[in-house]
Amino acid sequence: MVALEASKLFCQLSPPELTALYRVASERSYAAGREIFKEGDEGDGVYVVRDGLVEISGLVDQKGRLVFSKISPGDVFGEMAVIDSKPRSACAVAKVDTKAYFIPRAEMLVLVERSPALALAVLREVSDRLRDFNQQYLRETLQAERLTVVGRFARSIVHDLKNPLNTIGLAAEMAGMDRATPQMRQKAAETIRGQVDRISEMISEILDFTQGAHTDFVLTPEDYGLFVSQVVAELAPEAALKDVTLELASPPPTAEVVMHPKRLRRIFYNLVHNATEAMPEGGKIILRFQTADNEVVTEIEDGGPGIAPEIAGQLFEAFATYGKAHGTGLGLSICKRIIQDHQGWILARNQPGRGAVFSFGLPRPARSEKGHEGRG
Repeated sequence: MVALEASKLFCQLSPPELTALYRVASERSYAAGREIFKEGDEGDGVYVVRDGLVEISGLVDQKGRLVFSKISPGDVFGEMAVIDSKPRSACAVAKVDTKAYFIPRAEMLVLVERSPALALAVLREVSDRLRDFNQQYLRETLQAERLTVVGRFARSIVHDLKNPLNTIGLAAEMAGMDRATPQMRQKAAETIRGQVDRISEMISEILDFTQGAHTDFVLTPEDYGLFVSQVVAELAPEAALKDVTLELASPPPTAEVVMHPKRLRRIFYNLVHNATEAMPEGGKIILRFQTADNEVVTEIEDGGPGIAPEIAGQLFEAFATYGKAHGTGLGLSICKRIIQDHQGWILARNQPGRGAVFSFGLPRPARSEKGHEGRG
């Protein structure tokens, strides 16, 4: 048990002030689980726990309460409504059998006016209470934000894994058919291995993105035309399953581009899959290329409704999404990250009368450095 003069609020009072305090204070008892006061009640006085434990909570929404603090022996509660003369903003409940001193509001204000030490102690108590509340609010907010981010990443991973898993499922069915030839089974096995590698790459990219740091990897001059042809050959069957065709407006250039093939492949997968989703009834995706002395520019155009104005300004930001039931916007953020790691650029625009066009530029090796490796 803690006496009034031992509580941190009243411990600095002089003997006459303590005598006056005891004249106006009364002792109250509360059984475990009993409500001492609730939101909206009149701020009728200040409480000091003599023995037991009191829990202070507030309504967050219709779903439940948030516990702000637990008041132990010697601690004060209920002071806020007394100071600001407003109704209670929280609920106090005895967690165990509790005894508390009660000082009525009017008498408490008289004591505060007469004692500078008590006024300062009340001010410190209010300040400490607000600090504790702010810290708890920040912790709760950060925790909620972390859970939201985890959920978004989980949805992104599931969303990205659907296409390769569907391809693996179709290949497995083909391999298991009674009329499947050895060549068909071999082709199915190669498809499954390729999609497993793709899943591994996708997960690695997401993990790289979550680390938020530049990834150090080697960029080497590669035949861009050969690279694009291989990627289009991989993507065409998947697009065909959704009645979408990939069309090359011209053969991809044979120019060398400084790249990391595995990471750059992710750009094509993301942009083509986004374009496919923009055309649920099927359509055509057109790839164009422009070659300059210092870079190669690639354009990927779809026949969908174009980029919504609501999202245009945040298109490449993490989690920016619009009009997708399961999209998170993480794919384009990863694209931007990979292009930046390649020291290139990426843009998006609407093609009047048609759909969206995503274009990106990749640097070509300098003539004096052609054939040598560069660092990303």
